[in-house]
Amino acid sequence: MNKNLWLLSLCQGLFLTNNVVFIAINGLVGLQLAPFGWMATLPVMGYVVGGALATPLVARTQTLWGRKVSFQIGLAVAVVSAALCAWAAFSANFWLLCTATVVAGYYSANGGLYRFAAAELSTAEYREKAVSLVMAGGLLGAVAGPNLANATRTLFPVPFAGAYIALMGVALVAMACMAAIRFEAQPVVLNAAGQKATGRPLSELLRQPVLAVAILGAALGYGVMNLLMAATPLAMQVCGFDFSASALVLEWHVIGMFAPGFVTGHLIKRFGVLPVMGVGVLLNLACVAVALMGVELHHFGIALFLLGVGWNFLFTGSTTLALTAYRPEEKDRAQAAINFCVYATLALSAFSSGVLVTTQGWTLLNAGSLVPIVATGLALAWLGAQRKRVSNAI
Repeated sequence: MNKNLWLLSLCQGLFLTNNVVFIAINGLVGLQLAPFGWMATLPVMGYVVGGALATPLVARTQTLWGRKVSFQIGLAVAVVSAALCAWAAFSANFWLLCTATVVAGYYSANGGLYRFAAAELSTAEYREKAVSLVMAGGLLGAVAGPNLANATRTLFPVPFAGAYIALMGVALVAMACMAAIRFEAQPVVLNAAGQKATGRPLSELLRQPVLAVAILGAALGYGVMNLLMAATPLAMQVCGFDFSASALVLEWHVIGMFAPGFVTGHLIKRFGVLPVMGVGVLLNLACVAVALMGVELHHFGIALFLLGVGWNFLFTGSTTLALTAYRPEEKDRAQAAINFCVYATLALSAFSSGVLVTTQGWTLLNAGSLVPIVATGLALAWLGAQRKRVSNAI
């Protein structure tokens, strides 16, 4: 880990601090302000809808101005959007809260590229570990996020307004860290005519089985995780738990998401990316099994921890798999496509979680999540069979 990777890991941790606080409180603030209960998670959905809408714009700014400038713009948006969220909380304006979280999605779309930037800050043989270790920086968010939300929720008479103001400070710290990172200029690739190569069109890239499965694994893995995580504070409130219990469960969930980052890269190097992603699918199945056993605190805690580890294996594996599917000159369009699919799935899952948990209940929500989990497993099995067939033919 060089200095740049350490600083990027810290930025990842601060980014996840923002995300965890948003997940922990947006649904609860939304429940207080929304005209109808089923609309409670619209502010959570707004964050990921904003991320999906911002991915083409972020790809453009990355191409024009490079990683550092684009990342700093994203952090500036984080400061502004957190201020808008605080204003919405103070003024009890539900639609302003939703709008502010859509704006915050621009920061999310930028932060979603930190893991790809990690691969560019390391040598080729180290990139799996670099991606994994930078994602492990999210462990800071696992600890800081829930505790920050819990510590600042009563800072003002308006519940959770202080948490949004605290996020402004988190973004400013991240801006200082980002300013110290040195991103090397990427080499310019020329075509046969001596002009700058643009690479293959997106439609051709998406027809590759490797990229298709990488996108599916990232999108469905993240979607299932978000579906269950966003619903957890609401489900726990219905079951009589206070916010401190929800914060504890979310803390262990996010620890499960990022603590494995210290070893996931090594596991991928040793066993291969598809087996590690397959274990992620099995851990998601185990999460649902535990969640269906009961609604005591330990059921929520164990299920969400398993969900976090499963997400880490799937998402880190998908990122590593995707790195093999495009050339350097194609990275912006390929990464934008990956993140767009992830955020679109997150938007659907964020909205669905609020609707399902408030109308159908925690049990049916978990049972329904088995569909995308099984679909991800089948996609991995198909790609594994494709690779084996090609290997046997050679």
